[in-house]
Amino acid sequence: MSQTAQAIEEKPYWLKGNLAPVMEEVTSFDLPVEGTIPPELCGLYARNGANPKEGHSGHWFMGDGMLHGVSLKDGKAEWYRNRWVRTPRFNGAPRSSPLDIRASTANTNVISHAGKILALVENALPMMMTRDLDTVGFDDYGGKLNTPFTAHPKICPVTGEMHFFGYGFVPPFLTYHMVDKTGELKQTVPIPVKASTMVHDFAMTSGHIVFMDLPVVFDMALGMKGTMPFAWSDSYGARLGILPRGKGVEALRWVEIDPGYVFHVANAFEEADGTIVVDVAWYNELWRGGPSASTFDKANLKRWRIPPGATRAQEQQLDDRAIEFPRVNDNLAGLPHTIVYSVDTGTDLSSGHYTSVRKYDLKSGKSTAHDFGTGLPSEFVHIAPDGSTGEDDGWLMGFVYDRTRDASDLVVLDAQTIEAKPLARIMLPQRVPQGFHGNWMPGV
Repeated sequence: MSQTAQAIEEKPYWLKGNLAPVMEEVTSFDLPVEGTIPPELCGLYARNGANPKEGHSGHWFMGDGMLHGVSLKDGKAEWYRNRWVRTPRFNGAPRSSPLDIRASTANTNVISHAGKILALVENALPMMMTRDLDTVGFDDYGGKLNTPFTAHPKICPVTGEMHFFGYGFVPPFLTYHMVDKTGELKQTVPIPVKASTMVHDFAMTSGHIVFMDLPVVFDMALGMKGTMPFAWSDSYGARLGILPRGKGVEALRWVEIDPGYVFHVANAFEEADGTIVVDVAWYNELWRGGPSASTFDKANLKRWRIPPGATRAQEQQLDDRAIEFPRVNDNLAGLPHTIVYSVDTGTDLSSGHYTSVRKYDLKSGKSTAHDFGTGLPSEFVHIAPDGSTGEDDGWLMGFVYDRTRDASDLVVLDAQTIEAKPLARIMLPQRVPQGFHGNWMPGV
């Protein structure tokens, strides 16, 4: 093996293939389109991901944030831009302490709420961005927010409220917050947990917030090595915290679940009798001994059901395929759903060999998939047209890396027939590395 080939082979998975960073910021107008962009799609699709400006990082989750965005209007792809989020850390400012909530990579998600576009990472304050993906600065909600901000807030389609949490390394280890539809921070509730654990996501129903207290626990020794400072614990246990919306900590109750880990919740809702249902991408175990530099475990679609008064959740594996990045129609966030979209990852999320986006019909128990062949899909989001009533009305949208031309496309699928030929393939001038999460921002 040549020295060059050996050097490539020795790189960790997040620096190889289409997980490797791109080093140029590009602006391109009037993008070529194969097929037809639905004219109803007017707005901005933006997605975030770790893209270390130095070309290397201690873990996939630790690189500098980079946004990739495409603006659509009147059936045309107006522009593509990619921009690093100019955090103080990106600009070279040192972390003042391990508790510095401004030492941000802002690399995990990008959302819009109350007229703001926010780039998110779970250990820091949100960063405000412009529509052109330029950095404005931190948003601490008028000085009221003094904890980190999750990368997975939930926006209620009924009230417009945004629910979120922050976790940290000192008590209170977990804190819940609610911002109203105007963007004002209205509620803060410390949530009592036993230790600092990695809390990546949570769930929202029409009446409750559900926290996941899971056995991936802070490990100082790993942090000193410069990698993700969390590892699996056989002794910590696993449980779900159920908090009625609008109530204080005195109303919180806990239910036990089997040990495991969840990065991503598809959705949650309440049945007529008050049973809470939560659908997740569930890992049987994660990071025993710490994050691995060579592999990533696999997740399956799983359901928890929590009847009123129950002290333990009912658990059901819904499918044995390896999936990640589960999404639903965002108009149904916190409301009953029967359809979940996800990416088929195969046995190893880090391999980069997956090619399919899947649609689960949980009512029928069947699923269909769109196989991109030589393409490598990222997370796909569902976009419902104005006034739609069908759960799968509208479109799916996401980036797909095209190995044949070493560049990426923004692909639009019909959400009702995802296995069919794409409605539109918008060709980008460069590749978009496999990143994390993004959203469609209509009218932005």
